Amino acid sequence: MTYVVTENCIKCKYTDCVEVCPVDCFYEGDNMLVIHPDECIDCGVCEPECPAEAIKPDTEPGLEKWLELNSEYAKTWPNLTQKKDAPADAKEFDGQAGKFEKYFSSEPGSGD
Repeated sequence: MTYVVTENCIKCKYTDCVEVCPVDCFYEGDNMLVIHPDECIDCGVCEPECPAEAIKPDTEPGLEKWLELNSEYAKTWPNLTQKKDAPADAKEFDGQAGKFEKYFSSEPGSGD
C-alpha cells in the first residue's frame, strides 16, 4: 500500500502533509502535490494532516488514475520538504467537482 494525492489537492495545494512526511516523498506541481509511490513508506501520517482530505490510501477503490498520475509526475516535479503557504484562494476550490479537467497543470512547481 501507498498513499496518493487525489483531485481535491488541485488548486488547494495545502502543504501541511509535507511537513510531517518522514521520508520526503512529496513532489510539487504548479497547482498540486503528488506522492512518489516507490518512496512512500505507508506510515499514513500525511493523510490526517491534509485540510482538503485529498490524500487517500491506494487500497481505496477507483484510485488507479491517481496512483498513475502520482507516479508519473513524482519523477519530473521537484521535491518539496518544507511547508509553504497555501494559495490565497485555496478555500474557494476545496471540494469543487471536476477540478482535474478544469485546472490540472502538468507544469512543475518550484520545490524547496
